[in-house]
Amino acid sequence: MIKVENLTKRYGSKLAVNDVTFQINEGEVVGFLGRNGAGKTTTMNILTGYISSTSGSASVNGFDILKEPLEVKKRIGYLPEQPPVYMDMTVNEYLTFVSNIKNVPAKQRKAQIEAACERVGITEMRKRLIKNLSKGYKQRVGFAQALIGNPEVLILDEPTVGLDPRQIIEIRQLIKDLGKQHTVILSSHILHEVADVCERVIIIDQGKIVAQDTLANLASSVNEIARLSLRVQGGDASVRKALHDLHGIKYVEALGVKEPDTQDYLVECEAHADVRADIFRVLASMNRPLLLMRPMDVTLEDIFLQLTSEEAH
Repeated sequence: MIKVENLTKRYGSKLAVNDVTFQINEGEVVGFLGRNGAGKTTTMNILTGYISSTSGSASVNGFDILKEPLEVKKRIGYLPEQPPVYMDMTVNEYLTFVSNIKNVPAKQRKAQIEAACERVGITEMRKRLIKNLSKGYKQRVGFAQALIGNPEVLILDEPTVGLDPRQIIEIRQLIKDLGKQHTVILSSHILHEVADVCERVIIIDQGKIVAQDTLANLASSVNEIARLSLRVQGGDASVRKALHDLHGIKYVEALGVKEPDTQDYLVECEAHADVRADIFRVLASMNRPLLLMRPMDVTLEDIFLQLTSEEAH
């Protein structure tokens, strides 16, 4: 569906995107992540045809972005960080305008606008001025314009920025629903949102792709330690020392009191060391009941920080 090969973009002496290669298959929902200035927005702008690359190639459904830009743009719906809406238009006027500039056949415009409004939940807002809508509804209008023309690919740049918690949940569910019928590229700084919505992630740093895989595969590849959360009754300094002295345990940190007469601990151990039985035995020998022990999964935040740290380069 989307194929990027050796894509490079220079701004004078600055190399914004450096030999980037990746592929996104039809029907995938992929998170595209990077720090500010990593090359993420530049890459998305190239994919949407907003700017051209210095070298390399990119295609959407077999159509080259430079050689066949109109064919590519027909297949892409784009929602930038700030929805491209006209505040003094009604929702219906704006979506009619979008239909015109996207060359939607006149006979199909009304049906497409109605379908887009229904999908994003703004049917009741069609006659209202956009400037009078809440930020959440303005964002939904932005989604609706991206859907006009029935594009095969949706590129969403920070679609939940500035929204309240309820609006974020609603937009996140909308993205999941859209992913059932479209190929979606989602860029967001809210990493747990990406983990919740996306099947795969691509991470770019300093203009280069540093990882592209499923979250499970990335977690196993970058994780050199395993972490456990413990709650011990009557925990004290002697408990921390006894845990730290166990074979396979690299680090123990007291996390504080979460319930009376207990102490929580973070235990980091070697990735393939199963220390659970040893922890149980040593605490039992000290007459310190183990009230809770659970693994702490590697998060997308952990993966992102490790892959984009200064030590990783």
